[in-house]
Amino acid sequence: MHQLMRLILWGIAACLVTIALGCSGADDSGKSQLEKQAPAGVTIGVSLLTRTHPFYQDLEEGLREAADSAGFRLIITAGEFDVARQKDQIQDFIVQKVNAIIVCPCDSRSIGTAVTSANEAGIPVFTADIACLAPDAKVISHIASDNVEGGRLAAQALAEAINGTGKIAIIDHPEVESVIQRVKGFEEEIATYEGITVVAKLSGHGVKDQAFRTAEDVLQVHPDLSAFFGINDDSALGALAAVEKAGKVGKVKIIGFDAVPEARKAIAEGKIFADVIQQPKKIGQSTIEAVKTYLSGGSPAPAILIPCELFSQANTE
Repeated sequence: MHQLMRLILWGIAACLVTIALGCSGADDSGKSQLEKQAPAGVTIGVSLLTRTHPFYQDLEEGLREAADSAGFRLIITAGEFDVARQKDQIQDFIVQKVNAIIVCPCDSRSIGTAVTSANEAGIPVFTADIACLAPDAKVISHIASDNVEGGRLAAQALAEAINGTGKIAIIDHPEVESVIQRVKGFEEEIATYEGITVVAKLSGHGVKDQAFRTAEDVLQVHPDLSAFFGINDDSALGALAAVEKAGKVGKVKIIGFDAVPEARKAIAEGKIFADVIQQPKKIGQSTIEAVKTYLSGGSPAPAILIPCELFSQANTE
């Protein structure tokens, strides 16, 4: 009798094991499509240009929202305009064996050695807002504003501001690929206006205090200047400070890029004529989507461009 009971119990146990194995499965055929598309335990290392600028704060918000939705973990740092610091951050990501790296390069060419190191470690690299221009570095996908078109919009606004005639200056930041693109678009478009002459193109390094000093120098050499194009709003606001100091507000027009709150206020007050506005939050979201596509076996587009728009006094009303 006891022998019979033991046989029955063993039979029940065997059935339970078989059922358990059948439910869990030796492969992932029972997984949902979502589980297959979004690998579990994904960690992404992010190195922004800076975390102090509203543009990058919005971009970071977009990254976080999309990553939370996908179940990805982000490690977010910033180079703060220091490419050596950014290279160290990328090296840390490699040591941590993250699943992917997103970088907004502090220097589009110098960052190439760090990207190449990630390539050699088998870690896919994505760039957001600013591209890597190093020829040997491999980037899966670049997600950014359509900066060439944004530059054209800025040129059109400037031409309108000075009625198609006058001397103008560009406050540049040529180390950064996104700026190279927007200046390219600006120069191509402004060349179509025969009455406009670019008399200076000098770097303000993308920060307000240096842009102020650059704009001061330009105004001293060209007292008859009609307008400035600042490649970002720190450049435009630096130029505004120089124009205010020279007592030429309203006489020297200013076009910026980004439409941060301080620049919008200046536009509403008529101190800056217009700004090109980007969609940094969407850039962040689209970057995470590109990473997700790649990690799930897909092929994101090599370049994903987000449209720009013009922000003028009419928008503030």
